[in-house]
Amino acid sequence: MTKAGLRFKPIIALCVCRPTYDGMWRNFTLSLVSVRRISIITAVFEKRLCFQGCYLVISTQTDHVQELEPVIEAMSPTGDTESEGSRRPAGNIRTLTLTVFCAAIGGTFQYGYNISIINAPTSYIQAFINDTYAQRSGTGLHVNQVTLIWTLTVSAFALGGLVGALLAGPMAVHLGRKKSLLVNNVFLFVAAVLVLTCKLAQSFEMIIVARLLVGINSGVSMNIQPMYFGESAPKHLRGAVAFSSAVFTAFGIFLGQVVGLTEVLGSEPLWTYLLASNALPALFQLLTLPWFPESPRYLLIDCGDKEACLKALTRFRGGETPASELEEMLQEQQQQVIKSNGDSMTLISLFKDASLRPQLRTIIAASSAMMLCGNDSIYFYAYYIFVEARIPLNKIQYATIGTGASELTASILSNILIERVGRRYLLIGGYSLMTCWIIVFTIALNLRSRGFDGMADLSMACVYAYILSFGLGPAGVTGILPAEIFDQAARPVAYMVAGSFMWISLFLVGMLFPFIIKGLGDFCFIPFLFVCLLSAIFQGLTLPETKGKTIAEITADYQIKRQNKRRQQQEAVEG
Repeated sequence: MTKAGLRFKPIIALCVCRPTYDGMWRNFTLSLVSVRRISIITAVFEKRLCFQGCYLVISTQTDHVQELEPVIEAMSPTGDTESEGSRRPAGNIRTLTLTVFCAAIGGTFQYGYNISIINAPTSYIQAFINDTYAQRSGTGLHVNQVTLIWTLTVSAFALGGLVGALLAGPMAVHLGRKKSLLVNNVFLFVAAVLVLTCKLAQSFEMIIVARLLVGINSGVSMNIQPMYFGESAPKHLRGAVAFSSAVFTAFGIFLGQVVGLTEVLGSEPLWTYLLASNALPALFQLLTLPWFPESPRYLLIDCGDKEACLKALTRFRGGETPASELEEMLQEQQQQVIKSNGDSMTLISLFKDASLRPQLRTIIAASSAMMLCGNDSIYFYAYYIFVEARIPLNKIQYATIGTGASELTASILSNILIERVGRRYLLIGGYSLMTCWIIVFTIALNLRSRGFDGMADLSMACVYAYILSFGLGPAGVTGILPAEIFDQAARPVAYMVAGSFMWISLFLVGMLFPFIIKGLGDFCFIPFLFVCLLSAIFQGLTLPETKGKTIAEITADYQIKRQNKRRQQQEAVEG
């Protein structure tokens, strides 16, 4: 504000004040406006700011304007103090950090933990299946029959994940983000009871049902937890907070491998306790998460509870309530009311909405590629690679821990880089590196078959490098995308779509990979090469950078891309 700006009359000194948490008064918006605009500003104030305990101070005396000029100068971007809307909130984020830990330890941590702990007791569970059937019928099962039942047991987790992904959308809308995570623990407690009593009941079917319930739990948490984090974090930390879901997934994989060691719970007498140990993180979440706030966006936009939203936002920001963040929420709430009369979007309406189809294609491609890229198959193939690398059989379980440690290391590094590098480059870079490693891996497998020395060691290095590349980008960025590119109304159903494609893809890879190995041999990872390469190209052409942007800005980027594509198509037709 300059002195030249004070020449226009009549003018009004407009100052919005609110009490802060320490009882002091603070001016967070201060400007000079013309008289003919004051009615509009007052109306906006009454709708958007008065519920925050703010007061609108209006003065028509030019003397007061002159007195306020130094304050206006100080609050301008060129002054020593930035306005609240132009700086990042600097409040204490301890509550947000503890919320992330308590939610994730019973959320995406469970997904990683449960896909990991099933590997150690494989032979014990197969023996239990055969012995149980023999006691019932008097004869044991054929090896192929045992393998079929074991495959069904493993696949039940993916099928349960699909069911959980479909449940996540309605649960997030009707129960809220936090309460959905709490209710979700019921599936784990029931599963733990079934596993602990399966030997007493002499029923291997109870293990299959337990894995189905565990899958439902993972399907719900994989969708709702990133949504909860993305809606609760400030804009400048949104990526890092949401990416912590991938960090806890990798931590779950690593810890599951450690707990599955024969020296811990991976022995024959203790395998039921190993499978039931997932109830402990669930109990921890059930005791701690209720003490933390619900998603502020859910409280305001879905529930219409402005007071609860303000309280939750204040706690998450350490006593500070950023005006710009509140303004953004209120604008999104008004847009949702205008667009959908306040109702959440349904699956049919999402697919019918032409303006959201580019975003929908983005999450479908990203979620499918996350499972079709072969990362879980690499974990499966690692055992045979370690055998070929002449690692003693009793030491392979320790080498396998290195795969989980690699993904955990990469996810922590990516969590640090995501707000510096951006989502787009991490995703594209991750798939590009994975493409390169598959090429090297395939060459190493073929040379190893022809007797070249050192190829087993190179193959083992490729396993670690591939997992590192996956954890660096696709593992975490994929889960963030629905929270960042969809508004509040479409977000739950968008996560439902993304989760469904993810779990279907996981199921397909688990069922088809053994046949791919038999059919392609040393070239078994070539299909995954095409998935990674096409994903890098597709996301590079269609995905805008979302770092530090609001929903409105990201939507505008998609609209620009769509308009440019139409213009190019028209020029091609005319040319």
